[in-house]
Amino acid sequence: MQIRIGQGYDVHAIADGLPMWLGGVQIPSDRGFVAHSDGDVAIHALCDALLGAAAKGDIGLHFPDNSQQWKGADSKDLLRRVVEMLSADGWKVGNVDITIALQSPKLRHHIDAMRSTLAPILGAPADAVSIKATTTERLGFVGRGEGCEAWAVALICR
Repeated sequence: MQIRIGQGYDVHAIADGLPMWLGGVQIPSDRGFVAHSDGDVAIHALCDALLGAAAKGDIGLHFPDNSQQWKGADSKDLLRRVVEMLSADGWKVGNVDITIALQSPKLRHHIDAMRSTLAPILGAPADAVSIKATTTERLGFVGRGEGCEAWAVALICR
């Protein structure tokens, strides 16, 4: 059996009046992500981790942010396409681990919904999907509420 790991990172600015999507779940908030797609930084980082593990480039290569095709795209659909690409090459997702840095709102009560949303898309059990949330103790652009960051690590096997 072959196994590979990949890591991903994404960041988006936050602005008033936009929806906030994280881990495929809409988070109740008056503020959301400035982005070409829905701005789901958790899924974008995860896509990069999966693509990196399979040596298939990054999310921008496959879903460029200057293409009208991806304007307003649901990031869950992007993730489905990434999983299909990997599956076509015989890869399966082993497990993933995502960390989201966001000052507010607090995400603790949304993490189980994120895990149960992502697991079927990944073709993995919910206990193979780890999602953690943290603040930056009011430091930097995240701490000032100007943006959100996410990091992901993924293991794939065939």
